Amino acid sequence: MEPREVDPTDARVLERNYDYAQRNVRLLAVWYDCELERMIELLAENDVTLSANDERMFGTYYRSVQRRSRV
Repeated sequence: MEPREVDPTDARVLERNYDYAQRNVRLLAVWYDCELERMIELLAENDVTLSANDERMFGTYYRSVQRRSRV
């Protein structure tokens, strides 16, 4: 049996990895080896809810990305 290819930007994979990263967007960005802003964009575009702490720090940007992606 061969391992399945997993898309790390798939909404379910992002959410699971965000949980594994203790719902910390900074830690997840390091794990994904990407800029913090890009990580927030990926979470917003895939409707992955931010933790309360991340919401306080990045909520404004997160919501602006969500609004842009819905237009």
